[in-house]
Amino acid sequence: MLTAILAYLGVGLIAGFLAGLLGVGGGLVIVPALLYVFALLGLPPEHHQHLALGTSMATIVFTGIASLKAHHGRGAVRWPVVKTITPGILLGTFAGAQLAAFIPGLGLQWFFVVFAYLVAAQMLLDFKPKPSRALPAMGGMSAVGTTIGLVSSWVGIGGGSLSVPFMTLCNVPVKEAIGTSAAIGLPIALAGALGYIVSGWSAGALPQGALGFVYLPALAGIVLASFPMAKVGAAAAHRLPVPVLKKCFAALLIVLASKMLWSLLSLKGL
Repeated sequence: MLTAILAYLGVGLIAGFLAGLLGVGGGLVIVPALLYVFALLGLPPEHHQHLALGTSMATIVFTGIASLKAHHGRGAVRWPVVKTITPGILLGTFAGAQLAAFIPGLGLQWFFVVFAYLVAAQMLLDFKPKPSRALPAMGGMSAVGTTIGLVSSWVGIGGGSLSVPFMTLCNVPVKEAIGTSAAIGLPIALAGALGYIVSGWSAGALPQGALGFVYLPALAGIVLASFPMAKVGAAAAHRLPVPVLKKCFAALLIVLASKMLWSLLSLKGL
């Protein structure tokens, strides 16, 4: 039990700092870390991935609030963008969480691995879309929001790795894109957490302490550490060499994704 508590606190410290610093990364660390801890605790393996995703989305509700306040205080949130993209975000994320209940955990793990490698490659290559267009109208923003929400719900993230490049492409300055992404992450997390609670409500063999596919002991430990660290990360984003830190984070992502990939291949006997 003590090991699990320390693990949740450690994950929260790292995830909260990354969420505030880069506008991405919280869930990409939380999900594989929770899979490892759940296996150690002997939780039902058929629900590991769903519990990790649902719990990750729930933790982002809290880190999202802290990060949003910090970025808003620095004038880095474009609220008109948040307003127009949020309806699609809510629809896509909630629908994705419902669909996830019908996808086997191994299928969701494969999706996570591929996504993590793509994010790592984007960071290592420092690929930045050239600002080449304006933000779309309401219909286009809704479609983009639905897509971001759907993908985010299947990897347990606040959507920053998708929303930041999108806004950069649409001529939003990087710091404002990160700040706005932090604000967008809150409706993603709320809809995702609610969606995973609902989709897991009637699931069998859930461990004690689970609310649908949200595992409350893990949620409490991670939030306790991540909430204050998100503020530290947001402040550090204006002082530290973020490009160097992104490459370090990309290396961490590759390690985590490779560990998951090895586990998946081992199950297939490859």
